[in-house]
Amino acid sequence: MSPTTLPAPPEQGHVTFLGAGPGDPGLLTLRAVEALANADVLVAEHDVLDVVRTHARQGVAEVHTDADTTASSTPGTGTPQLTVVDGASTTAGVPANRDAAHLVMEAARGGRRVVRAVSGDPGLDAYAAEEMLACASAGVPFEVVPGVATAVGVPAYAGVPLRDAQGTDVRFVDARTASDRCWTEVGASDGTVVVSTTLDSVAAAAGELVSAGRKPDTPLTVTVAGTTTRQRTWSATLGTIAQTLKQAKVLPSPEGGRPVIAVVGERSAAAQRDRLAWFESKPLFGWKVLVPRTKEQAASLSDQLRSYGAVPHEVPTIAVEPPRTPQQMERAVKGLVTGRYEWIAFTSVNAVKAVREKFEEYGLDARAFAGIKVAAVGEQTANALIAFGVKPDLVPSGEQSAAGLLEDWPPYDPVFDPIDRVFLPRADIATETLVAGLIELGWEVDDVTAYRTVRASPPPAETREAIKGGGFDAVLFTSSSTVRNLVGIAGKPHNVTVIACIGPATAKTAEEHGLRVDVMAPEPSVHKLAEALADFGARRRLAALEAGAPVTRPSERRPGARRRRSTT
Repeated sequence: MSPTTLPAPPEQGHVTFLGAGPGDPGLLTLRAVEALANADVLVAEHDVLDVVRTHARQGVAEVHTDADTTASSTPGTGTPQLTVVDGASTTAGVPANRDAAHLVMEAARGGRRVVRAVSGDPGLDAYAAEEMLACASAGVPFEVVPGVATAVGVPAYAGVPLRDAQGTDVRFVDARTASDRCWTEVGASDGTVVVSTTLDSVAAAAGELVSAGRKPDTPLTVTVAGTTTRQRTWSATLGTIAQTLKQAKVLPSPEGGRPVIAVVGERSAAAQRDRLAWFESKPLFGWKVLVPRTKEQAASLSDQLRSYGAVPHEVPTIAVEPPRTPQQMERAVKGLVTGRYEWIAFTSVNAVKAVREKFEEYGLDARAFAGIKVAAVGEQTANALIAFGVKPDLVPSGEQSAAGLLEDWPPYDPVFDPIDRVFLPRADIATETLVAGLIELGWEVDDVTAYRTVRASPPPAETREAIKGGGFDAVLFTSSSTVRNLVGIAGKPHNVTVIACIGPATAKTAEEHGLRVDVMAPEPSVHKLAEALADFGARRRLAALEAGAPVTRPSERRPGARRRRSTT
């Protein structure tokens, strides 16, 4: 008698409840990044989704709050109302407009890996607790990845330690759900109170604490948009916070007010915030900086600017296209394989990319460079070669330029150099400096147009208006062509915008276009240029503090007469 074959049970998925932290994507844990990279479906409110989606794999399905639904919960459940906004194939069968608990379980069916991301830490999120119970009841396996709690992370970024050496008692209160008994208990204590509330309701929360027994002169800090470059903190007391916000022209919000974290207490270090506010005192904090380069070229520069507190905005000014006639490039690449060259010199990342693409077209790889010496100008060019599998034999020891390369390039020696020819793949608008220098050293040069640089398309109208209207605090010009092309496709930066240039030639071009150069790099390096801008911002901040004036960004200046071009 043959055994009875039972139907296979439905494949069960898995849910990861993940804490996305208070807002800074850099606060995600390593385990969170790993879970996001393996997720089939992301479930989160819109703001949280913006924090986590960059770590998700391409094609992941996204589920977030319906933008048209202002009521964020389903009647009778108290849980967020979520909507499928990216109906990728992985979301087949996931219903839209269902409360989060049901949607998460539906998404997990069929073996899908679901990440349910919440702000702060899942352990402090009542909605997440309800959803975990629902998964447990339905037999859906889940795990919890803790995150930085908003009530702890925001004060840390505001420079407000919650405890001192005496071990101050710390209480956490959500003003939106706090009962009269809760206010009475925290009002009777003398410890630190961390209140989660909104800008519109913070004065009312302060009044509750005073009514419960706290003194009106108790120090208080209020932080909005904590851990992001939009962060802003006000210091006051329980009795003066309403007037402080009024003087700061913080107006009531039609959406019910932005979430804030208020820290109350004599020993919460609120009075020392000016000395401890490490985040908001970064040299370029909140500065919107225009980076007119391609995304590939701007990546490391933008990361450096973010470390100074800036908000980089990348606008390509140059587009790279293949040469109009590819035959010259094709002959040169074939010459590499047949032993025509002793050297190949790369002066840009784009040149590396052009040769690599031609190699792939012919089914070649880095082994085709065997027996050929390779030179590279600049760290980024060298890194692009290493990523291709080629370690450069020569990188300038001094200035990273064609002139610097010629300083270290050996002259041709017929005894030691069996071949006297150099392959130089470059842009169509490159200068003749390197070619002339190599010929002078006795080498024959195949000067080949590997790619063309053309002016990029204009950026969106909103970006063009920000450039011309003073919406940017600074712009970094990394070459004369970026000056000419940016002005050509977007217009001249406003007079309040700080102009930073990588060197004298770029600065001269900027001045020729009627711009005053405020910052110049001490050496021709994009990283030194970013450092120079940060030094400028730090000096500007210090001058404002010494003068007793508020620290403002350049774009916050009142519009005035256009600056005169510097004559020095």
